[in-house]
Amino acid sequence: MNYQDIISIEPGKRGGRACIRHMRIAVADVLGWLAAGQTHAQILQDFPELTEDDIRACLAYAADRERRLITAST
Repeated sequence: MNYQDIISIEPGKRGGRACIRHMRIAVADVLGWLAAGQTHAQILQDFPELTEDDIRACLAYAADRERRLITAST
């Protein structure tokens, strides 16, 4: 998955945090919901403007960011 097509960062939106498709839903929001135990289906029900690909893009973005942090620290 190429999360770059879904994740956007705009300086004036949500304090420059990574968001989904130029919406005001941040990657951190989705990751927090998943960490709290919500399923993909529950998130999609609560936020019908999101797609399964959006959720997967958030996970891919987080994984890529983690890899870059580890690489930078070694």
